[in-house]
Amino acid sequence: MHLTIAHSPDSDDAYMMAPLALGWMDPEGFTFEFVRKDIEQLNTEALEAKYHVTAISFGAYPELKDRYALLTAGSSIQEGTGPLVVSRAPMQADELRGVTIAIPGVRTSAYLSMRRWCDTLGFEPKVELRPFDEILPAVQRGEFEAGLLIHESQLMYREAGLHLVEDMGAWWKAAHDLPLPMGGNAIRTDLGADVMQRFATVMRKSVELARERHWESVDYSQSFGRGMDREMIGRYVNAWVNEFTVDPGPRGRKAVDLLLGLEATWIQG
Repeated sequence: MHLTIAHSPDSDDAYMMAPLALGWMDPEGFTFEFVRKDIEQLNTEALEAKYHVTAISFGAYPELKDRYALLTAGSSIQEGTGPLVVSRAPMQADELRGVTIAIPGVRTSAYLSMRRWCDTLGFEPKVELRPFDEILPAVQRGEFEAGLLIHESQLMYREAGLHLVEDMGAWWKAAHDLPLPMGGNAIRTDLGADVMQRFATVMRKSVELARERHWESVDYSQSFGRGMDREMIGRYVNAWVNEFTVDPGPRGRKAVDLLLGLEATWIQG
């Protein structure tokens, strides 16, 4: 069976797909076509069920749950750190009231977690959309006083002279003693239970093999050109491709349900 798999070119997404894309493993009767697009674009296209398997932000899942189920393999869930709210000048959290914050997408889990954080501070954030890789330089240039950083930008803000206001993962951990879920892989439910189960197992094996062949998978990730050197990509994927990526387990699933306010449907790999 031929499956179209859509994922972002971000280092962690590309890393876990390396064994499938490069033919390192038995595809168990599947053939694949890979599509690589920005995560917010994938969130939007998933509303049309455009791809058989797609990376999504968990924040988009409530709109997709009637067409997609979540795969247990391939989630980006991290303990104690996550997207960063940063500012051009040193700033306290309360000073964000009325400040326009550049965000990477309204369906992203990063924005959902920031909204939850702002709720605890008692205000609705004022936001403006920008592609995720344009946020850091836009804040640096002074186009925005603050921005919400995701992906590799989280490693670069200090070098850019920006200041941390809050780490969403650290806040979530302190508030709930849970990891913060960001994104996962979703599979179309109209493929049927057998196909979904078979691919879930293939996806888990791909994640496990990517971790076993770490530096080869890093090299594949680097081929998509995010402006990071090999060592930095290695550090980034070590953080985000972890045991939760193999299987979220009870704590990971609880974190997803709590962030979204619903009970997600998972296909076990």
